[in-house]
Amino acid sequence: MLCDECGKNEARVHVTHIINGKKTENHLCEECAKKNQSFLNSNFSMENLFSAMLNNAFSAATYLPSKGCSKCGMTYDEFRNTGKFGCSDCIDTFKSRLMPVVKNIQGYDAHMGKIPKRAGGSYKIQKDIEKLKFQLKNAVEKEEYEEAAWLRDKIREIEDNIK
Repeated sequence: MLCDECGKNEARVHVTHIINGKKTENHLCEECAKKNQSFLNSNFSMENLFSAMLNNAFSAATYLPSKGCSKCGMTYDEFRNTGKFGCSDCIDTFKSRLMPVVKNIQGYDAHMGKIPKRAGGSYKIQKDIEKLKFQLKNAVEKEEYEEAAWLRDKIREIEDNIK
């Protein structure tokens, strides 16, 4: 497919706008896309995206009045509207309300990515032990005692190898 602007080069940038139910598409080559960036919505920002997710995450049934941050005074409603924290203490202040949103978006509320090599093997071992302890707790709650005993022994084995 050729570029809609110059008609010469192959289109590699494909932009779709849907405004009031009307769909328009632009197919541009890299050069024309760099020259004419007016097709991009300049109102887009990560703050707006995060704010929209927060606004949609809580229904009226789960809405709670917000206490403000003790350091900067920002309320949760202000944070929801702007998508930006007022200070570093806001994260701790609003953590109980943010973590369900993060878990809903990502599927989990703890970092599950790769472990940097410079962190060393001890960090991975520590995370493995935490995961096994969580599984052990669940096994005990479900009264799966054979599984719990196996997990307990596995944790001890790993901890003994560390020492």
